[in-house]
Amino acid sequence: MQKRRSVEQIRKLVREVDRDRAKGLTVGLACRKLGIGENTYYRWRARVHGERGDDARQVRELEAEVKRLKHLVADLALDKQMLQEVVQKKW
Repeated sequence: MQKRRSVEQIRKLVREVDRDRAKGLTVGLACRKLGIGENTYYRWRARVHGERGDDARQVRELEAEVKRLKHLVADLALDKQMLQEVVQKKW
């Protein structure tokens, strides 16, 4: 009987197998302990690690955007300050 697992359950199982592998168990033993097949684990791992790569890329893009926006705000604040100083001098 085939079980349907949610994305979170799959991530949790992949992390558990990775932890067991770090302890010295083989992939086969770790998968057997959790009741999943080795091929299933490798398929899930490829999907989960692929998502992590997408997330990391998205974080880098967002950080670059934040940096650009901070520079833009700093430039606008400087322009505003210069204009206020000109107005206060009352030519």
